[in-house]
Amino acid sequence: MPIYEYKAFASGGKTKSGIIDADTERDARSKLRKNDLLVTQLTETRGGKRVRKTKKGEKGPGFLARLSEKRKSGRGPGPRESEIIGGVTRQLATLIGSGIALNEALNAIVDQAENRQLETMFRQIRESIQQGMSFADALGQHPGWFSDLYINMVQAGQAAGNLDIVLSRIADYMQAQRALRRKITGALLYPTMMVSLGFLVVTVLMTKVVPEITGMLLDQGKALPAATQLLVNVSDFFQAYWWVVFLGIAGVSATIERVYKTNPAGQLAIDRALLKVPVLGELLRKAAVGRFTRTFSTLLQSGVPVIQGLEITEKVVGNRVIADATGLIRTRVLEGTDISGPLKSSGAFPTVVGYMVAVGEQSGELEQMLDRIATAYDEEIDIVTERLTSLLEPIMIVCLAVVVGYIVYAIIQPILEIGNI
Repeated sequence: MPIYEYKAFASGGKTKSGIIDADTERDARSKLRKNDLLVTQLTETRGGKRVRKTKKGEKGPGFLARLSEKRKSGRGPGPRESEIIGGVTRQLATLIGSGIALNEALNAIVDQAENRQLETMFRQIRESIQQGMSFADALGQHPGWFSDLYINMVQAGQAAGNLDIVLSRIADYMQAQRALRRKITGALLYPTMMVSLGFLVVTVLMTKVVPEITGMLLDQGKALPAATQLLVNVSDFFQAYWWVVFLGIAGVSATIERVYKTNPAGQLAIDRALLKVPVLGELLRKAAVGRFTRTFSTLLQSGVPVIQGLEITEKVVGNRVIADATGLIRTRVLEGTDISGPLKSSGAFPTVVGYMVAVGEQSGELEQMLDRIATAYDEEIDIVTERLTSLLEPIMIVCLAVVVGYIVYAIIQPILEIGNI
């Protein structure tokens, strides 16, 4: 059933807006009229977005709008969507675990939704379920909000009759992934800010301060020392071609992003190179292995088959080296081997992980063992994050001090020579 967003005049001349379910636009207007609302604007929405009807002879959306829509359609849920869905999932698990039917639980979610887009989406999910579609299939109609992992776990939970438990596991998993993402972001935020601040300081010095001081030195008619002359040349380049520097940085960043997203070989090369960077590579590897074990454990505990769990895990580990190793494990398992054998031989996982997985398989407690590995790696990530921050801080300070010190030296040297004369 379509969902319409409306604006209308209520009794007393007040303006009211909201959304309503109706079979047609005419039906929507009729329902609103029965509620004493005079409709001024009525627009059909899909996934919380307005459906714009293009009239004959009217141009459609522009190139940038189409490009933005294409990029959004090609990705799964982002950090913002994941955070919202994590909270809603926890509420659904609580409601269903209390004995409330799924439809009634969805009604509660719709009634308390503060986000218009979220309210519209859950109205559509509720309508799909009322028309006979399964909960998992209804969620699958909104890939921008629900990942394959989420949908498959819900499907397994419905089949096993423990949907509330599975939803609770999903909420725990999403919370753990948010915490992991914040740790990594926090570790990289400080050096990024330091680099940006250093670049800004050097740019201001080279384009404003240095030209004024070197201009006064050149007026003296004396030959400049080699260090000062080099500084003048660099400063002139910055003044004349500063836009080339920024365009170059933007071009390199865009090229790397495009290669990473569209070229599997390029993505593998970049991820492999990042894993070899001291300390940072250790952090990224531990994060990917922790995500692998946490995801695979959650899927197995929810009743998802091993092969399907490995296929989903391969898509969410966040590193191409670990993802390719996961794909290799899945292929070998299909051939009849265990999980620990190809995991050890892949070379992508630490040796201890392979031995712990082997013990888990032999004892029949693979899910619990994977969960223990993920917990251990969460603690190790905290340690590596502190190491990375403590290592990068002095390096950044020394680099910035060397650059600024050279600039000061190159300016002071000719001034001292003039004073000696």
